[in-house]
Amino acid sequence: MTDAADLIAALEAAADPEKIAYVARFYQGGDPATQIMGVPMPKVFPLAKQFAALSLAQIETLLEDTRYEVRMAAVSIMDFQARQKKRAPPERKALFDLYLRRHDRINNWDLVDRAAPHVIGEYLVDTDRTVLDRLAQSDNPHERRTALVSTYAFIKRGDVSDTFRIADMLADDPDIYVQKAIGSWVREAGKRDETALISYLTQNKDRLRRTTITAAAKHLPEDVRAELRRTGPRNPTDGS
Repeated sequence: MTDAADLIAALEAAADPEKIAYVARFYQGGDPATQIMGVPMPKVFPLAKQFAALSLAQIETLLEDTRYEVRMAAVSIMDFQARQKKRAPPERKALFDLYLRRHDRINNWDLVDRAAPHVIGEYLVDTDRTVLDRLAQSDNPHERRTALVSTYAFIKRGDVSDTFRIADMLADDPDIYVQKAIGSWVREAGKRDETALISYLTQNKDRLRRTTITAAAKHLPEDVRAELRRTGPRNPTDGS
């Protein structure tokens, strides 16, 4: 099975109209043209894995589809391919380039999270990472989320400097899903370097949303969390 049309047909066969409202809860990309088929993600992922050998051209065809689940299948295939240890460097570069070139279609928080750590982050482990700064400064909140989520590849190796650096650039980001990413990923980095996490939160507690601080500080000692709560966020109307 090597054709995008076959995967789309498999997704259509798995679609359940009664699941549309449930699946739609996860799509927050704001694209009015996006359609929801009614295929829960636990069904999308194994279907995508059956098509893990699709060409980049076929993956791009999937990315161009207006349906959320089809695009999720596309980024899942990209993730599966990026995880293959024997994949040649030029092929990894091609996946990296496709992700960045078609970021307009990777337009939801979970589409980013599904592929960014391996497609972007793993590719950047041993090369120049300044692309993350460009993404962090983008007008597109999904690109800004990619900048931070990609650093998980570094965190796994005990390298947390880029995570905190990008998170510092994004500390007062107005997008809730960028803020959620900060909370999650600096918390992960803090498992490797608690001192750096406390320093980051202390220096940025007036810029971050309260909910972000709470999420990031979840595993810190209570006295540290209490101190962080003493100063409210700069944007107190954020609903936290």
